[in-house]
Amino acid sequence: MVKTRAKNKTVPTGADVQTYLDAVTPEWKQEDAKTIATMMERLSGHKPKMWGPTMVGYGQYHYIYDSGREGDMMRTGFSARKTALTLYCIGGFKDKEKLLAKLGKHSLGKSCLYVKRLSDIDLDVLEEIITKDLHYMANKYPE
Repeated sequence: MVKTRAKNKTVPTGADVQTYLDAVTPEWKQEDAKTIATMMERLSGHKPKMWGPTMVGYGQYHYIYDSGREGDMMRTGFSARKTALTLYCIGGFKDKEKLLAKLGKHSLGKSCLYVKRLSDIDLDVLEEIITKDLHYMANKYPE
């Protein structure tokens, strides 16, 4: 019996990023999402693409795990979830704990940074986190 590998559920789609951003509610969260979108595009140098129905991604890389599982994922991105903005920018770069200590009100997942409102954090520190993560990704997964 031949095993088939499960396909990644998070893949780029043809959905329109601006349509997604315009549908974010409430209005303050929409403005926060648009601010993050502009920042990530500027820092990454990549145009945004929708990954699945709710994730805005910038750039792409190919990974292969020791298990043999492989796939493609965005280099950085975010989603405007109901409870928080979820930013996919917390990789393995050095000194991230020092930056996170200066960021402001946030919580963490495995590789996610959760922020309720941008007014709760220091945007300069967030920009530094995203920049360092993009450098880390460029070294680990060259384009």
